[in-house]
Amino acid sequence: MEKEFNITGNCRAAKHYMADVSKKLAQTLSMVDKGKYFIINRPRQYGKTTMLYTISDMLRKTGDYLVLTTSFEGIGDTVFETEENFSILFARLLKKYSKIYAPELLPLFEEDTNQVNNLDDVSDLITALVNQTDKKVVLMIDEVDKSSNNQLFISFLAMLRNKYLESDIVKTFHSIVLAGVHDIKSLKIKIRPDEEAKLNSPWNIIATDFTVDMNLQPEEIKPMLDEYAADKGVKMDTQQIAEKLFYYTSGYPFLVSKLCKMLDETYLPQKIEKEWTENDLEMAVLQLTRESNTNFDTLVKNLENSEALYQEVYRIVIDGDKVTFNAHNTLINFGILYGIFVDKNGTIKIHNRIYNEVIANYMASKIDQSRALYKADFGSGYKNDDNSLNMEAVLLGFQTFMKKEYNKKDRDFLEKNGRLVFLAFIKPIINGSGYDFKEVQVSEEKRLDVVITYLHQKFVAELKLWYGQKAHEKGLVQLVDYLDRQALDEGYLLIFDHSEVKNWHSEWINAHGKKIFTIWV
Repeated sequence: MEKEFNITGNCRAAKHYMADVSKKLAQTLSMVDKGKYFIINRPRQYGKTTMLYTISDMLRKTGDYLVLTTSFEGIGDTVFETEENFSILFARLLKKYSKIYAPELLPLFEEDTNQVNNLDDVSDLITALVNQTDKKVVLMIDEVDKSSNNQLFISFLAMLRNKYLESDIVKTFHSIVLAGVHDIKSLKIKIRPDEEAKLNSPWNIIATDFTVDMNLQPEEIKPMLDEYAADKGVKMDTQQIAEKLFYYTSGYPFLVSKLCKMLDETYLPQKIEKEWTENDLEMAVLQLTRESNTNFDTLVKNLENSEALYQEVYRIVIDGDKVTFNAHNTLINFGILYGIFVDKNGTIKIHNRIYNEVIANYMASKIDQSRALYKADFGSGYKNDDNSLNMEAVLLGFQTFMKKEYNKKDRDFLEKNGRLVFLAFIKPIINGSGYDFKEVQVSEEKRLDVVITYLHQKFVAELKLWYGQKAHEKGLVQLVDYLDRQALDEGYLLIFDHSEVKNWHSEWINAHGKKIFTIWV
């Protein structure tokens, strides 16, 4: 069977190219072996299901464990309408997996499942089940938070908690492993921001934190690329590509697999020589940031469902504000829960560069749609005779546009959203022949670096707020360093000056051997 990169459902080593996650598996298996009870809580498409089913297979192969694995995916809301409905369903799920993995237990289900009418009966059935085997019984439930807004679900978790607490008195599950987006210890019946949230923590007493890092590191990605390259005869520097994949994705499993799939199925067939290059990966990244998929749809949905979260993300992505991590901040915790935020040395960042780009583009599109960009002129005046991009003309055009629109009515809007307006302004100019990529630089000046590629040209335009001459000179040194890393001799600086009286100035300046075109708006 020919392998492929998988971006949906459970990954199987026999069918799919997979990163080397042996260390992550060993850490998780150790928790089960020690009899822990925990939830693998990570954002969507993070490898939770693959982790759950892989460790269940590994445990069964030891011969020491009876592993009952099921999922709440797709069971429907009607199951949670009554305690009887849910209890019968759960008993049937246990019977289904016992039939596959422990047929010797089937007589127990034939005798008892018809008498299961409530959660107390489910508890009794569990006790009877674990007493019928000498093996350590492990319960694993995937998509455990699918009905997390249902009180019956909370009662079910409380019942499992009680069973686990009984282990010193009666025989019960050796370990309980759940998988879902939410950490049960912080699960709320209602998590929508427009409703009162009620904290429900039926597991707080004993639940063990799942601290295994599920992000794929370069050394875990490389073996997957080595196997693929050998199978397909594809030339690539696997170490370099692995590091670049991590650079853009921060190891988010879906994004890593998605980019690899694009390189294999979209870019490779178009090439004369079978190879992956850094340039191919960069093009795949930019194509990915422009497409719609369920992962990005969920990202946008989570932002739109909470105005407070949207504004916090705006502060980080567009304003370049430094947000300090606080473990007790509910908003930050939700951002981390959904895979939007990550705590880096005590500062909250957007999880990865691709998400940062998708979010910036989405926010810019909302500005464009809501304001129609004041019918800005996107004519041919920004192109040279050879159709190359005249970046100086673009910045001067933006300055003219801002000066024209900078009136009493729109002043507050433009000062608050100026950098986002520029991103919306430049989009139609480069669309079709170019692209831009944004990187937030948290500093005194709250820099936003925009790397623009148009045909074979590359430009770096730095957007920052004016904080005085001293900060400006320090910022020039940072821009020069960035230009060095991009192998460029010229750069562009767009300064947003919120002074009461503006000078609307522009000039070419020499800074440490670099030519930098600077404008104030």
